Amino acid sequence: MKTKYLTTLFVLGIFICMLDTTIMNVSLPNISEHLHVGLDELSWALNVYLILFAALTIPLTRLAEVLGSHRWFLIGVALFGTGSVISACAFGLNVLLVGRAIQSIGAALVFPLSMTLGISLVPVSRRTGMIAILGITQGISAALGPTVGGVVTQFLGWRWIFLINVPLTVIMIVLGLANLKIKNEVQHRQPLDVLGAVFSIVFLSTLSLGMMQGRVWGWYSWLTISCFAISVITFICFLVTERRSSNPMVPLELFNNRTFTIASLIIVLSNLFLAATTVILPNYFINIQGYDDLRASLLIAPISFAIFVVSPISGFARDHIRSSWLLMMGFAFMAAGFAWLAYGALAYQWSAMVAGLIVGIGYGLITGPILVIAAGSFQDKLLTASQSVTGVLRQVGTMLSVAIFVTGLYVNLDVSRKESADYAHQKIEKTQMPEPQKKVVIQKIDKNMNKSQFEPTNTKKLPEALANSVSDIEQHVVVGLRHGFEKLYIFSLPFILLGVVVSAFLKDKKF
Repeated sequence: MKTKYLTTLFVLGIFICMLDTTIMNVSLPNISEHLHVGLDELSWALNVYLILFAALTIPLTRLAEVLGSHRWFLIGVALFGTGSVISACAFGLNVLLVGRAIQSIGAALVFPLSMTLGISLVPVSRRTGMIAILGITQGISAALGPTVGGVVTQFLGWRWIFLINVPLTVIMIVLGLANLKIKNEVQHRQPLDVLGAVFSIVFLSTLSLGMMQGRVWGWYSWLTISCFAISVITFICFLVTERRSSNPMVPLELFNNRTFTIASLIIVLSNLFLAATTVILPNYFINIQGYDDLRASLLIAPISFAIFVVSPISGFARDHIRSSWLLMMGFAFMAAGFAWLAYGALAYQWSAMVAGLIVGIGYGLITGPILVIAAGSFQDKLLTASQSVTGVLRQVGTMLSVAIFVTGLYVNLDVSRKESADYAHQKIEKTQMPEPQKKVVIQKIDKNMNKSQFEPTNTKKLPEALANSVSDIEQHVVVGLRHGFEKLYIFSLPFILLGVVVSAFLKDKKF
């Protein structure tokens, strides 16, 4: 019975940490309106969570190992709950950022410890099932984030996307106090790799910051280049330190294991392409189609549903089907979904939903077995390190997706807006309106083109000829902006197929 309670505890830990990586995606316009800040500034509320989560996961996990994993797990839960309350009560951007930062520090403790403590509950012979359960929770909760965020924001308000964490953290603390070894936990006294921790934090922080802010600062700005330069230098220093350390932060022998190395690459790729749908599609539905938060979140719900259904089946199918085949099929399904999104699915709600469903099936086929494969037959320190590293790699995949796809989207939309503006000017010039009136209409069109959210014009009071011209222009604009999104998915296809090739080289042992 105690094992069941602890399993529930660790599943909840993974669920809240991964849910909050994506729960704000759909709600950003609503929060922006209520806090009176621009979306670029507000994006820091997403960035600070991802950056600190990625940077602190490995060093905080090692610190918890030394000082007591059970005790520090509960400290992490308390921090996460406190950060959630602060975020929910925020009436300005700075307070929201503080709350999100505290949440992230808590998540950097709770997430990896949920994995390692959960796996340690069962003997090696039953480890596959436990890793599958915990791994599947990761994929489902991250995919559920935008849908949960949209529904909660629509019916309860954006503050509840944080407040829903509070009862969950209270339940976790009660379960933890009743079942974890808080007082009599054995502490593993060992030297801390302080230098390795510093280098890993600086490396991951600057890498994350450069990826997340490169579009805003400019990819060739001194800030972006400095971030990437520091990340490269500190990464080299980190490798040298870890090779020489008697108790390294990340044992480099992990990567001597070919299966772990390939699985790590697959984790990055799969999360990169999942985020390309869960982050980009809500943007399309809200800003181009003009749907509200609820409708947008429901339109991407098939992705979460597919992951929820397929990932458990895939996780336990390893006993009957080679893992490489499951992963290859997963990337093939994701490629099929992306191809449909690239060639027409966005024009119709039902086809966009089915395309999302196909992407979700693909990700479910991958996420079910991948963490079991990555864990391999590792024991003790190597097992703990492997779970911390794979947790960080998930965040790296998400951050890469934001850096690549959001940047590409802005470039594509700028091109589409310019082409649409030229078309609009030509269309208006051909009308019989007086020149002063033409200038006024063109100025309004140019102003609307620069808005982040497309808003159709009310043409009821306009003369028939002008109303027809405006409707034709706006239809052209919508199609052009949709093509901007479609180009992203066209660009992605070769790289998804790379995932198929990488998966073919995987050879994992069942145990």
